[in-house]
Amino acid sequence: MSTSDHPTAHPRFAEALEELGLEVELREFPDAVRTAAQAAAAIGCDPGRIVKSLVFEVDGEPVVVLMDGSSQVDLTLVREELGASVVQRANAATVREATGYAIGGVPPFGHRTRIRVLADHGLLRHDVVWAAAGTPHTVFALAPRTLIDHAGGELVDVSEAGV
Repeated sequence: MSTSDHPTAHPRFAEALEELGLEVELREFPDAVRTAAQAAAAIGCDPGRIVKSLVFEVDGEPVVVLMDGSSQVDLTLVREELGASVVQRANAATVREATGYAIGGVPPFGHRTRIRVLADHGLLRHDVVWAAAGTPHTVFALAPRTLIDHAGGELVDVSEAGV
C-alpha cells in the first residue's frame, strides 16, 4: 500500500515515504495512541514491536533515539555514546520545532530538520516493527533494519540494563 492510498499519514511523512520510494502498511485509529502501550494494544502486538521516537536535547542539540516500546532509554549511556555533558528530554516545543511533529506522533524519519538519530540494538530483535506515521492516530510497519537505515540511525546500546 502506498501513502497515496492512505491520506491519513502526516503530509510531511507521506512526502518522505514517497521520496524514499517506500511502500508501507499504514493503520489509522479513531483515538490517539500516544504511548507504546496504547499503540501495541490498538495493533494487537507486543509492546516491544512499537518504535518509540524519543527526542532529547544533547548539549542543547536535538537527537532522536529510536527505542523498542518495552524498553527505557538510559540517559547515562546516551551521554557516554555521544560524549556529551547534558542529556535531557526535549520539551514539546523543541520536539515540534526540530521534527515538525507533536509528541506521540514523531516518526523515525521525515523530520523538518536534519537530526542525529540513535537506534537501540533492541529493535533488531523483531522482524517487523510499528512506528508513528506523523500523527498520534497513524502508524506504519517496516522491517527494523530498513527503518533504521532510512532514518540514518546509528546502532547503539542505550537501553536501561535488565529491560
